[in-house]
Amino acid sequence: MKFEGTEAYVATEDLTVAVNAAVTLERPLLVKGEPGTGKTELARQVAAALGLRMIEWNIKSTTRAQQGLYEYDAVSRLRDSQLGDERVNDVKNYIRKGKLWQAFDADERVVLLIDEVDKADIEFPNDLLQELDRMEFFVYETGETIRARQRPIVIITSNNEKELPDAFLRRCFFHYIRFPDEQTMRRIVEVHHPGIKEKLLTTALTQFYELRETPGLKKKPSTSEVLDWLKLLLAEDLTPEDLKRDGANALPKLHGALLKNEQDVHLFERLAFMARAQR
Repeated sequence: MKFEGTEAYVATEDLTVAVNAAVTLERPLLVKGEPGTGKTELARQVAAALGLRMIEWNIKSTTRAQQGLYEYDAVSRLRDSQLGDERVNDVKNYIRKGKLWQAFDADERVVLLIDEVDKADIEFPNDLLQELDRMEFFVYETGETIRARQRPIVIITSNNEKELPDAFLRRCFFHYIRFPDEQTMRRIVEVHHPGIKEKLLTTALTQFYELRETPGLKKKPSTSEVLDWLKLLLAEDLTPEDLKRDGANALPKLHGALLKNEQDVHLFERLAFMARAQR
């Protein structure tokens, strides 16, 4: 089992090395990077490339680690007991399997994605240490131990919104997805917008990288946003000449695809004002 990228996903050499190293070591792969750099999509493409089913656990601020194992619905069991329902005699009828249980219970090997782990409480990663390390957990209500039939490939993503515990980091193979350089970005664009005219692409990417490097920018546009922007440029049939900017208008065409808050829009408006004032 070797991951080498797919036709739909441009994987750099260091990323493929990280994926394959994590698989070999049987460690979770912790992937960090800017939002929009393809961390979640990586798990989907690893599953597709290796021919494996993917189980996706999307983490929210309210998510608890226990939910990944199982949840016991005591309220429903109490209600059914009051109604005389025979289902109450088997506690298993009131246990809902979490994403980890589903992955452990699968007959075949699967890819388990734990997406945006940094959204949850700081104790969330630590609460999963033993289960991810030993690939088993105990169900107190039934007295059984659930063990992984096939060790899943675990991919964990983080947007780096908060620091993760050292004990958790020690058990992972870590990779940071760097923002693509222009050459890699061209390969990514070719996958999503094949045959785009060279002059238009060069002009657009030059503007995009200049925009990303503008001092004071609160949110730098990501890979997914430049792809959306290019899609709009193609839909509007714009030419490289249409993209030209001057001091009077520092904002790029269709900038709403790239700039996602009013502070950054105002930044470029101020730059345009300063350029006019210096004339």
